[in-house]
Amino acid sequence: MTSKVVYHSGLSTTATHLRSGISIVTDAPVDNNGKGQAFSPTDLMATSLASCMMTIMGILAEKNEIDIDGTEAEVLKIMAENPRRVAGIHIQMTMPARPYSDKEKSMLSHAALNCPVMKSIHPDLDVQLNITWQDV
Repeated sequence: MTSKVVYHSGLSTTATHLRSGISIVTDAPVDNNGKGQAFSPTDLMATSLASCMMTIMGILAEKNEIDIDGTEAEVLKIMAENPRRVAGIHIQMTMPARPYSDKEKSMLSHAALNCPVMKSIHPDLDVQLNITWQDV
């Protein structure tokens, strides 16, 4: 088992990672009868894409002695109706100021776009990744 999820009244859940015991609380978004007091399940979906991209980039970076510590990503989740679903995830990733070579930039970008979450997303979902490489 990976996790245990418990439903609480008020459209809230607590998901606990069984190995570590760390929990995440979710709440329905304001536009879907919730209070918006925590990540919604669809927020987690969009956020997990950015986290997965950065994790796979980190694995590549460690193997190749590339410093990506401090990389940041801002995530925009776009919802659609009928049926209600995530229609798009736009990620603005900012790399820390380092002298990345063109080869390193290409390798890191490729790693991001080939992470397991990205490979699990339906091809109709509009995923946009923009990486800003800060000048040194």
